[in-house]
Amino acid sequence: MFCLCVFLQLAALERQIFDFLGFQWAPILGNFLQIIVVILGLFGTIQFRPRYIVVYTVWTALWVTWNVFIICFYLEVGGLSKETDLMTFNISMHRSWWREHGPGCIRRVVRPSSPGILEDYSYVSVTGCIIDFQYLEVIHSAIQILLSLIGFVYACYVISIFMEEEDSFDFIDGLDTYSYRQPPQEHVELKPVKPVGK
Repeated sequence: MFCLCVFLQLAALERQIFDFLGFQWAPILGNFLQIIVVILGLFGTIQFRPRYIVVYTVWTALWVTWNVFIICFYLEVGGLSKETDLMTFNISMHRSWWREHGPGCIRRVVRPSSPGILEDYSYVSVTGCIIDFQYLEVIHSAIQILLSLIGFVYACYVISIFMEEEDSFDFIDGLDTYSYRQPPQEHVELKPVKPVGK
């Protein structure tokens, strides 16, 4: 479980960094929650706390759903458009960092020449990308889904082990049918003790 949690954390941290660079607030919030819940799941595994692992499994289902939504968003499935500001909560016009900085991309900034337009406003032209940015985002989400599904299966396995151990533990101090102890006696005979050395 530890190695899997390390891979989940590294994948979430890598994604968090690039989402911060693109000012995409919705994925930043999701990545932050993923990092916290993975730590909680690891703590639950180490400390034998099945409730924490159950929280992790529920979150994993939500995380897979979120990543499926991101795949649909960037592939523009069902009326979704990657050109909207949905990922930034409509706060800013930022887009995926990979849009301008993907592998092989050549970025050109064109300043407006007409008067009345602010000096800091510019048009960015991107050409020559080996992989389009939406496919990079889809690959990131697909990796998250794969790791999360492996984590979900493993978490269910760990929960079942914890529940089996809990069921086999003798809570009532030997009063079950398989106890090796003798039943308690109703009357105890008391005998006087002789002092030593007399």
